[in-house]
Amino acid sequence: MKILVSDPLHPSGVELLKKVGEVEVAQGLQKEQLLEKVKEIDALLVRSETKVTKEVIAAAKNLKVIGRAGVGVDNIDLEAATARGIVVVNSPEASSITVAEHTLGLMLSLARKVPSANASLKGGKWEKKKFMGIELRSKTLGVVGMGRIGSQVVKRAKAFEMDVLAYDPYLSEKQARALGAKVTDLETVLREADFISLHVPLTDKTRGLIGKETLEKMKKTAYVINCARGGIVDEKALFEALSSGRIAGAALDVFEKEPPLESPLLKLENIILTPHLGASTVEAQLHASVIACEEVANVLQNRAAKNVVNMPVLAPEALEGLKNFIPLAGGLGRFAIQLSKGRVGDVDVTYAGGLKDFQDLGVLTNALLCGLLAPILTEGINLFNAPIIARNRGIRVTEGKREDSEKYQNLIDLKVRTDAWETTIKGTLLGGEEARIVEVEGYPLDLPPRGRILLVRHEDRPGMIGKVAMALGERGINIGSMQVGRREVGGLQLMVLTVDQEVDQRVLEAVKGIAGVERVQALVM
Repeated sequence: MKILVSDPLHPSGVELLKKVGEVEVAQGLQKEQLLEKVKEIDALLVRSETKVTKEVIAAAKNLKVIGRAGVGVDNIDLEAATARGIVVVNSPEASSITVAEHTLGLMLSLARKVPSANASLKGGKWEKKKFMGIELRSKTLGVVGMGRIGSQVVKRAKAFEMDVLAYDPYLSEKQARALGAKVTDLETVLREADFISLHVPLTDKTRGLIGKETLEKMKKTAYVINCARGGIVDEKALFEALSSGRIAGAALDVFEKEPPLESPLLKLENIILTPHLGASTVEAQLHASVIACEEVANVLQNRAAKNVVNMPVLAPEALEGLKNFIPLAGGLGRFAIQLSKGRVGDVDVTYAGGLKDFQDLGVLTNALLCGLLAPILTEGINLFNAPIIARNRGIRVTEGKREDSEKYQNLIDLKVRTDAWETTIKGTLLGGEEARIVEVEGYPLDLPPRGRILLVRHEDRPGMIGKVAMALGERGINIGSMQVGRREVGGLQLMVLTVDQEVDQRVLEAVKGIAGVERVQALVM
């Protein structure tokens, strides 16, 4: 494996990568240099300096994984990477404690006016009365965004005996109570909090979240702290609020434009500004590098990575419970596409029985799409880019759950509609390990989805099984197993045979020529 490290990484991470492949460390690359170097690499390690654009991704013919030593992936074109089936991993947990501690440091500095007092004393003044502060104890902290960092901030704020209000649309009351916080809406946080700490990503919804209108809803004695992303705070509105005394103060570690050397905020005394130091500790830098390199090594060695950015991330216990279902889902997709005719338009999948209890089943749906689309695509498809490829081809994917799993503990019920056909297949996992197709287009079966399979639809009358078996035997096709399902007596039967040899068009025509045979299909699983 060829691995390129284009931004500064801790030596411990680089040494880890050397166990996996050939590592080249080349920092400060210009665009043309980067485009040339990525042509043959299997993995790329970056921090925030290298811009992994669509053009860079297109030039990297063998690229399998991009590792970001840190959290933010704004410098990586995720859509382009995903469409190419390139895994993007990061190291979000590395800086959680560090950023939370910096947030508390800024909060304490605001409360006790530490920077101003320090500057005053170093300027030869003793202004003890001027720098009267406040305690954090019994004050209300409003936390906007209760992810990894926000949760760590809450834990530390509780040690200062603060009351905590939390706003996060994805946070349950149970989770909040466990941390000692009360879930509420944004309006309440703005209105009641003495300190407001922001821990949300920068999106279209969060850009300018703290602006003129929201600042006007805060207490005059309130303080705002942003160690998340520049742009979440409207700096012009903040300047006006601080200048007019609309709020008491603020602390920013991130800015709309970095470095903010021409910002009017630099002239104010009631704001503390730090140069994006949130993750800048020796420990965080070490952990970010090592974790990102471990994740890249996992992908290159076909092991599971837990910090994948461009696919749904499952908790370890959820992944453990679903991992055996992934091959089953893929098998159902491969089976369905070989039965279908025409252009796929709709894919409906329903998870029943025990599967319904899993909160996120996206990985199974992605596996199903991989099986369904791989035989009809020229480009590569995998668990990461399957939804994008399906969407780009106008395929509508519907995922649902239901209680009833018929006579099975778990069931995947798949329906594929094309412009000329509709196919339904059901599959289960017996004993948590044995994959089985248990129904095809309403015919009950007990079929392991593997090997060469021949499906014969024929009239339900005596002698049909023997005639099919004879036709196969005469053409050198050995039958491994056989089963027959029917929906009603005297109608059509579905004969399913596993065979040891390839069933070519000559054999298919011979079976199709038997009186009473309606349709013959050969599948390779």
